[in-house]
Amino acid sequence: MKPNPLNLFWLSGLMFSIIHLKEDTPMLKPYFIADTFGIQAPAHMKVEGFEPNQNNAVPQHKPYIFRKDQLRDVLAFLEAPQGDGLYLTGPSGSGKSSLIEQVAARLHWGVQCVTGHGRLELNELLGQYRLVAGGVMQWLDGPLTHAVRLGHILLINEMDAMDPAELIGLNDIVEGKPLTIPQTGDVLVPHPKFRLVVTGNSAGSGDASGLYQGVLRQNLALMDRFRLLEVGYPEPEDELKLLATVVPNMPEIIRENMIKVANQIRKVFIGGQDGTGMLSVTLSTRGLMRWALLMASFKGAPNALAYSLDRALTFRADPSEREAIHRIAQDIFGTDWQS
Repeated sequence: MKPNPLNLFWLSGLMFSIIHLKEDTPMLKPYFIADTFGIQAPAHMKVEGFEPNQNNAVPQHKPYIFRKDQLRDVLAFLEAPQGDGLYLTGPSGSGKSSLIEQVAARLHWGVQCVTGHGRLELNELLGQYRLVAGGVMQWLDGPLTHAVRLGHILLINEMDAMDPAELIGLNDIVEGKPLTIPQTGDVLVPHPKFRLVVTGNSAGSGDASGLYQGVLRQNLALMDRFRLLEVGYPEPEDELKLLATVVPNMPEIIRENMIKVANQIRKVFIGGQDGTGMLSVTLSTRGLMRWALLMASFKGAPNALAYSLDRALTFRADPSEREAIHRIAQDIFGTDWQS
């Protein structure tokens, strides 16, 4: 049997592919996993990305604490999708999009990002004709066509808010079949590095909690073409590392208590086994970072913690919820809440 050049390793809970670079892909480059993503991994393990260039589609490199299980799944998908798309599901603000964007940023992999909504049509993803100088109509690639041509990642956020009938048009392209553009008659063979990644607050079966308005039940045939990855909120120690990067001059006890407040709010938001929470808002990792940054900016306010929390979260909650969240924070911070 002919050996597979992409040998898979499983070590310390991490599964990654050893790079086999082809002579006809000069833009590709191997990256050491441990150094690139700041995690513990064997020093020799590499993953395939692209040479650094001036590609504006590469996401901006931002501070990010990678969780090894999630990183393992994403890298395994990017290396060998095997006819699948990748569907990331989880609560609002848990870092689904950020995970993909920050992996791509470190691998210099272009990302075409789209936010799904009920009126988004497949034709918008394909592209459109536009009028240019001289009255000539010129075809302009949409995000899907652009990603297929150049080997980018097409990232559709909130895919479960889109019309399932429109998404059926993605069935073939997920499997790597040629993309037909009806407006131009072009038939495009997908670039070997084209990947389709989507995110959603549900897992495609609709929203049973009632918290996410506009979420639709998706077509089973399409969902069957995705491997799923659940992305929950980070562990406290991971968020503590993130806050230490974002607000390094803030006392550690304040950062720790902020994370305790966030986790208590999330617990009340998610609710019990029936999925019915007592809050309509939650403090995501994104919101937690916003709170910390605002706290640093408004540290001269009479009650900087409460002042910044209102602007980061509670001003969009109703008065009773705002009072409940402030009570949670006051219980956790104690005397520091008023100081």
